[in-house]
Amino acid sequence: MNPITTEQVLQSLNWRYATKAFDPSRDIPLKTWDGLEEALVLTPSSFGLQPWRFLVLEDRALRERLLAHAWGQRQVSEASRLVVFCIRLNLGSSDIDAYLDRIREVRGTPVERLAGFRKMMVSSLVEGGLRPMINEWATRQVYIALGNFMTAAALVGVDTCPLEGFESAKFDEILDLPGRGWASVVCCAAGYRMPEDRHGCLPKVRFRREDVVERR
Repeated sequence: MNPITTEQVLQSLNWRYATKAFDPSRDIPLKTWDGLEEALVLTPSSFGLQPWRFLVLEDRALRERLLAHAWGQRQVSEASRLVVFCIRLNLGSSDIDAYLDRIREVRGTPVERLAGFRKMMVSSLVEGGLRPMINEWATRQVYIALGNFMTAAALVGVDTCPLEGFESAKFDEILDLPGRGWASVVCCAAGYRMPEDRHGCLPKVRFRREDVVERR
């Protein structure tokens, strides 16, 4: 691995902002987008369970339908792509078993060696204290993916804008999610900023480091 410098990371993070106006004539190159999709796949999650689905919406007509339920935020339809981050509703034992099957496929781990791991996950997520808030737990995992995606995008020069302002029930209906066991949580538009978007030139407003970082 050839790590990039801290300066390069900070330059990219200072460059990015929640883009308000996307250039609808510019599409993200397929090679770049393939890398960003893989960044989503590589997102870490609790237990490694990955309780999510990432819907990549390219169809502008479909996104125009969604726009009516997103408070008119044009990023939904004008960005190159819109990613809808979804959670697995009421994650259960079958989802855990699917994950364990994938471990066996990738690592060749014998099933008996995974029995203890399975018992731990089931006791915590299916039978234990996390069960009443399992969908909230899954939502927290999805936000890890959102942050990972936005950072990866900034590093390759792709603009993003996270969007919570939408009617999730309407999105779910249009995208046919309820019958498939998924629910939308947050969206992220991705593409390239319009040069005249004044928000891209504004200084970032952040608390001083000493106000938010405490060393002990």
